[in-house]
Amino acid sequence: MPEGDVVFLAAGRLRAALEGRTLIRSDFRVPRYATVDLRDQIVDSVGSYGKHLFIRTDTVSIHSHLKMEGSWRIFHCGQRWTKPRVSARVVLGTEESEAVGFDLGLVEVLRRADEHTAVDHLGPDLLAAGWDPAEAVDRLGREADIPIGLALLDQRNLAGIGNIYRSEICYLRKVHPALPVRAVDDLPALVNEAHRVLHRAAHEPPWRPLAYGRARWPCRRCGTPLRVEMLGETAPRNDRVARRERGIYFCPKCQVAPG
Repeated sequence: MPEGDVVFLAAGRLRAALEGRTLIRSDFRVPRYATVDLRDQIVDSVGSYGKHLFIRTDTVSIHSHLKMEGSWRIFHCGQRWTKPRVSARVVLGTEESEAVGFDLGLVEVLRRADEHTAVDHLGPDLLAAGWDPAEAVDRLGREADIPIGLALLDQRNLAGIGNIYRSEICYLRKVHPALPVRAVDDLPALVNEAHRVLHRAAHEPPWRPLAYGRARWPCRRCGTPLRVEMLGETAPRNDRVARRERGIYFCPKCQVAPG
């Protein structure tokens, strides 16, 4: 599933293509919003919050979530789409370009005044200008008995972290992902690490992981082969795809297991 940096960068591309421009095409291929017509409206702004993306006119906010397979792509007018047309969920066109949301996991059209309802339940956004590390520490601290590797995935604690970055954050802080939150030595430092990692991925691409996807590769600190294990869920031992995509990567020597 795309994580906060991917959505942040997608919002930037959409902003460059749409912001300040008048829509001449508006096509929602979602039954609930099939009759919505935003032609002649100007795109005021484009923004993201965690894994949520918003395209705003003066009256509505188009809220989308990529989930597992979704993406937003920009095309010049008349340019052939690079994904099947049947997978398009939203098409927004200006005189210069088309923004197409493919395979979006969630699409809804909200009144501008109601946009907050889509994110009120979330923790602080790691990539927001008003990032609040103290609130993130406080929210994580309420999950005292939950493994830190699961608490980091809970968007109600911090918004934007997925499976890739929880592995990286725990690896960098030498914290075993199964360690309960209450047993993490320096929770504020871990929260600051989370902010540093996502900020770097969003603002200094390309970013390459040190742990995620590197099962059996040597740890860059001690040389011990890295491992990948499921945490909080099970998968058949031969389900390599599930373990690769949902498993958490760690060094069994640097990240000492609890107990």
